[in-house]
Amino acid sequence: MQINFDNSYAQLPDRFFTRLDPVPVAEPRLIAFNDALAADLGIDRSDMDDAALAALFAGNRIPEGAAPLAQLYAGHQFGHWNPQLGDGRAILLGEVAGRDIQLKGSGRTPYSRSGDGRAWLGPVLREYLVSEAMAALGVPTTRALAAVTTGEPVLREQVFLGAILTRVAASHLRVGTFQIFAAREDHEALGTLVEYAIRRHYPEADGPTGLLAGVVASQAELMAHWMSLGFIHGVMNTDNCAISGETIDYGPCAFMDAYHPETVFSSIDQQGRYAYANQPRIALWNLAQLGTALLPLIDDQETAIEEFTEIVNGFGALYQAAWLRRFGAKIGLSEPVLEDADLISKLLTHMAESEADFTNTFRNLASGAALNPDWQAQWQERLKDEPDPDTLMRASNPAIIPRNHRVEAMIQAAVGGDYASFHAIGDALRTPFDDPQDETLTAPPKPEERVQATFCGT
Repeated sequence: MQINFDNSYAQLPDRFFTRLDPVPVAEPRLIAFNDALAADLGIDRSDMDDAALAALFAGNRIPEGAAPLAQLYAGHQFGHWNPQLGDGRAILLGEVAGRDIQLKGSGRTPYSRSGDGRAWLGPVLREYLVSEAMAALGVPTTRALAAVTTGEPVLREQVFLGAILTRVAASHLRVGTFQIFAAREDHEALGTLVEYAIRRHYPEADGPTGLLAGVVASQAELMAHWMSLGFIHGVMNTDNCAISGETIDYGPCAFMDAYHPETVFSSIDQQGRYAYANQPRIALWNLAQLGTALLPLIDDQETAIEEFTEIVNGFGALYQAAWLRRFGAKIGLSEPVLEDADLISKLLTHMAESEADFTNTFRNLASGAALNPDWQAQWQERLKDEPDPDTLMRASNPAIIPRNHRVEAMIQAAVGGDYASFHAIGDALRTPFDDPQDETLTAPPKPEERVQATFCGT
């Protein structure tokens, strides 16, 4: 297999990372390889069988041209500052076609702290399935290139089979990457990082101010997209906030079934900090931390604080515009206006009161079915001048999502050695706006199937 690496991050100063190889595993076996994504990256696997692919994506064989390293960063975790984090169980192999190729679950690094550096099968399959579903839904996201089992046990609350995910990302630059150098008062490294981030993600940006504005805009769009799909990230720490505007780190993530704005799934989010409705506010909080980290690079601090505050506070208007555009499309409005926010909010209120399924309620609108007769009358009146609202709604409201109970059942089957449902659900999620042949994939969970909590897997 020929992989054309171009390792720009490895050319940064050594204090940005630690160079080391992944830790080899006992018996790697391939679960999945994303041929379509590989083709997009210019990777040809035709000369490699599954065993060779498994060895490569388990880290047992380092591909020619790679420059393996673990990245350094810090972050606020549930609002509390942690001065040093870093890739505790991941190795960046390098970049291909401008995108990072990273092995997640590849063994201990200097940043592992008390962790084992490994991942077990469940979180690897969850991230593979959900990240690829998000890509098919049009959400900016990291992608999954491969998943392998390691043949080694991983101890969590019990013993599980180890696994490794190959993650593809626009980059792994996080808000926390900037925070660590600001906290260390390493302004030279911070300036280098800003220049690198601009070259890679925001080439039109003018210095730290332009970079901050670019990240604010991309995060506003991302949050609106999440909200329009009922997606809950679960752990929106600053080290899980990618400055590229991609969704990153699918730990205890989930899609809502019954709609309620205060929905929380993450088992470790006891206070509901990262509940569905809080996500835009937390994004704003994270952006404020990025602005604070960038401040030391500006000589005129008083002016910089004013400019940065204005840029960060501009998130609200950008988010509201994106939210209105996406939710407007979900109810068939090609050019929603500010007054339509009230119509959308009324629908969401009815959904919360009736515990309506988020995905199916919006999908059914294309057939004219609405929850509330009064709301339906107002809605139909508003749609009178729309040329083709049904088509717009079908293109904006997925028929299927990775439902929690299906994902959990898939994981349990895989733990028992059966990957059929993993592949079947993955195949269906490639075309989420088409009605699936298997209608059970659209069904909400029965009471006994409801998933109350999701877990990080670390």
